[in-house]
Amino acid sequence: MLREGIYLADRYEIVGRVGAGGMADVYKAKDHTLGRFVGIKVLKTEFSEDVNFVTKFRTEAQSAAGLEHPNIVNIYDVGSENSIHYIVMEYVEGITLKTYIEKKGQLSFKEAVSIAIQVGRGIEAAHNKHIIHRDIKPQNIIISTEGKVKVTDFGIARAANANTINSDVMGSVHYASPEQARNGFVDGKSDIYSLGIVMYEMVTGRVPFDGESTVAVAIQHLQEEMVVPSAYAPNLPVSIEKIILKCTQKSPDRRYDTISDLLMDLKKALISPDEDFVVMVPFGQQDKTRVVRQEEVESIKQQTRNMYREELEEYEDDEEDDEEDDEDGFLNPKMEKAVTIMGIVAAVIIVGIIIYIAGSVFGLFKFGGGREKEKEEKEPDTEQVQDEEESDQVEMIDLKGYTFEEALKKANSIHLGLERGGEESSEEYPAGQIISQSVEEGTMVEKNTTIQVIISSGAGEFDVPDVKGKPKSEAQTILESKDLVPVFGYQYDDNIPNDQVISQSPDVGAKAKKGDTVTVMLSQGRETFQVPDVRNKPEAEAREEMANAGIEVVSTSSDYSDDIQEGWVISQSITPGKTVEKGTQVTLVISLGKKITTQYYSLNYSIDLPESIPTDALRVDAKITLHKSEGDDVIGSWTANSFPYMVSVSNIENCSRGYIVIEWEWTYLDEDDAEITETDKTVLEGIGFTQN
Repeated sequence: MLREGIYLADRYEIVGRVGAGGMADVYKAKDHTLGRFVGIKVLKTEFSEDVNFVTKFRTEAQSAAGLEHPNIVNIYDVGSENSIHYIVMEYVEGITLKTYIEKKGQLSFKEAVSIAIQVGRGIEAAHNKHIIHRDIKPQNIIISTEGKVKVTDFGIARAANANTINSDVMGSVHYASPEQARNGFVDGKSDIYSLGIVMYEMVTGRVPFDGESTVAVAIQHLQEEMVVPSAYAPNLPVSIEKIILKCTQKSPDRRYDTISDLLMDLKKALISPDEDFVVMVPFGQQDKTRVVRQEEVESIKQQTRNMYREELEEYEDDEEDDEEDDEDGFLNPKMEKAVTIMGIVAAVIIVGIIIYIAGSVFGLFKFGGGREKEKEEKEPDTEQVQDEEESDQVEMIDLKGYTFEEALKKANSIHLGLERGGEESSEEYPAGQIISQSVEEGTMVEKNTTIQVIISSGAGEFDVPDVKGKPKSEAQTILESKDLVPVFGYQYDDNIPNDQVISQSPDVGAKAKKGDTVTVMLSQGRETFQVPDVRNKPEAEAREEMANAGIEVVSTSSDYSDDIQEGWVISQSITPGKTVEKGTQVTLVISLGKKITTQYYSLNYSIDLPESIPTDALRVDAKITLHKSEGDDVIGSWTANSFPYMVSVSNIENCSRGYIVIEWEWTYLDEDDAEITETDKTVLEGIGFTQN
């Protein structure tokens, strides 16, 4: 197993293990070259030691790498490093279709058809490139978190088929075509058969053939007729059922010719599900269901023996037989002696089952002792026995006292289906056992009829216990002791401590039965918030932001700031980003702007007549204005008519310099004694004030 942090090819960093199969472990990894997550399938050690298998594995994986389709888990790279053989593929976040079916039980026909169409498109893309999957099963179909369906392990199945088909077949044999079961010719129609079995499982929640061994299931694929899916899904539209039945015909010639033909019918079924449009290929003489021939049984038996052959030879001959096994293409996992002995015992049991099945088919065994003799003495009419065997009716059996799964197997064995009709309390039958059935024991009923059964819910109703105010662990113990199923939810509560019960549904005293669900709401304590950063924001905006975070602004203070403008927040009493409970109080400091210190200045300035004004002028008037040097602000103005004139000003605020503007007007007599008036303007700049 690869550890987290290990690099492959100096490029792929292992993030963690996400799954495992029969042949390989699957890891999530970071591709540091392209900056994306990928999936890496790493061959298990026992397969990595088989040179023939590794060569075939690499060849087929490289071939499958040429497949690019939205419904296929695409292969990006194939590599080897330090005896580690791996495939780099697209990483898909999601679950397998097998898990999805197990969670939902039965899928609606629309959902099943939608999934089948997406799987079919992926298979179609592979078939167009002459690649047969050979191992279509729900475990190899992934449903992403976005709802996209993708098929995985293209090309890997072919390598496995050549060397290890029996190493992990129990999960695959349920979906294997008859030609695969007898190790015959396999083409695209085998994938169609397997997809048909997958569709059967989606709409019914079960596989059509099941047994205690791979051989038993394989023989059913070869000679048993499956129970029609509508026996388990009564509301299944006729078109969907016929599509499934056509896909799963035992003769490849009676299936769809191509996956493209199947896709056409699936798309039509979405539009007209109740239309009987599927064309079934008539039976040929060679197509009828037949008993498996002795040589075919022996072939299947041989495949099963191969599962344990190496372990037996290794236990007896150790190193000498290892080379022979490699030449024959079998695996040598180097199992421990105890596991080997268990394998021998399992092989003997399986071979015994095979011999019993084969013997029963060919009439080699007769059981029953006295009953068989009694039948021979009565010499029954052969024609009458034959008529009974070909009858379309069976005698109903008693299913009461069995679990649904046990009863389902018994009903299937006589060609009947089973469905749950609900639950009722029972003092006679424990919870989970059948208490009644829609057809009574001994009644003759048509084959493929679905029988409805009622399941016991246990010994009636009782009062729901009170768990309010109790810690989670105590509440869970109380409910589970009553065979109730607690489901926990969470919400904030200012008054109830963390992890204690706030409420329950059903409430205290309500009636419940064993297995019922009780929803328990737990307290998360007071709701918490992160304190926002409101510094350098207007006060109104800061208050709103704090309120939205569940924090109360209780007071403010003011201060001068050279950096924060007036009315904006200088600081807050709780550090931004700190986690606090709802209702926490905070204070803010609001800016008054820059602090200004007042300085006072004074001016005493003497103004004389300029040379441009005659000394004998009849009259001289002057308008004097004192300005601040920073602008046009006027400090004071005066009118003078005698000179020199003293401009005196005190208490000039925060201004150390200024300038004086003088507008002159004077009158004098010309040569003819006529009065002449003239004007002029003087600006005196850079006048310094004296600080008080």
